[in-house]
Amino acid sequence: MKNKKAIITGGGRGLGKATAIAFAKEGIDVAITGRNEAVLKETVSELETYGVKATYSVFDVGNYEAVKTGIKSIIDTLGTVDILVNNAGIAAFGTFNDMPVEQWSQIMQTNVMGMYYVTKEVLPYLIEKNEGDIINVSSTAGLSGNATTSAYSASKFAVIGLSESLMKEVRKNNIRVCTLTPSTIASDMSIDLGIATKDSEDSVLQPEDFAELIVAGLKLPRRAMLKSAALWSTNP
Repeated sequence: MKNKKAIITGGGRGLGKATAIAFAKEGIDVAITGRNEAVLKETVSELETYGVKATYSVFDVGNYEAVKTGIKSIIDTLGTVDILVNNAGIAAFGTFNDMPVEQWSQIMQTNVMGMYYVTKEVLPYLIEKNEGDIINVSSTAGLSGNATTSAYSASKFAVIGLSESLMKEVRKNNIRVCTLTPSTIASDMSIDLGIATKDSEDSVLQPEDFAELIVAGLKLPRRAMLKSAALWSTNP
């Protein structure tokens, strides 16, 4: 995979950062996106220590005009793209009636429309090359709804549907689309939500476990495609 070019949304921290580092260790040039420029700059500096080209673009995936500008800037810098990891996402929990309409809508806008916007801008480059990989991050919440997770589950169910439809559409273009449904991972978002802690290394999945799965899927021969994968902790 050396010298491949990858774009990772939400790549400044958590799952995105762990994936970016795993890619850099494989010799992949990486572009990360996010909304916090200081965090992105810090991560890019870390990626560069692995001897790869690293860059970033600051934009909200839920803003289509910003996505178009940001992706074009990344492609101009990297020259091309081979791998897209749609990782950016937000979460909030609350009862159906108590969660404000604006918050419910924002979760859908970021998690579903954001993935759609970024993929729409990247896909033409992969089709032109007749090769590529798209990894879409859903969740076990996209497989089963629970009380207080209606917005997040709805968004992650939608990610699965969109991803599987796209997979069947672009197989003819030698583009592999993989949907990942991890259970709780000790990411920054999970820690902020209080569903994981920083000292839970022995009981909860870590971002590095997630990144290892992505790399393993990408290393499959081109004739093989990891359609979907659910990553769970061995500790119930």
